[in-house]
Amino acid sequence: MNAPAPRTSLIDYPCLFPIKVVGENGEHFVHAITSIAREHDPQFDAAAIELRESGGGRYLGITLQIHATSREQLDALYLALGGPPQVRWVL
Repeated sequence: MNAPAPRTSLIDYPCLFPIKVVGENGEHFVHAITSIAREHDPQFDAAAIELRESGGGRYLGITLQIHATSREQLDALYLALGGPPQVRWVL
């Protein structure tokens, strides 16, 4: 009897995958993040993002819904999202 092959990922691709980016609430922050998302997900819909300001308004949380197709795609996207200087965390 053959054992089932071990899963290489906890994520079943393709799927919608939420990513949260937190950074300084500045003029170009949302545009920078949505541009990066579009580069890695041609189906990305910027109208579906969720924005949440911190209590003092200094930081902004952006939640993206990505059409994830592979682990490699998500790894590259996380790396790119951490690039802009305004970004503090990518979750």
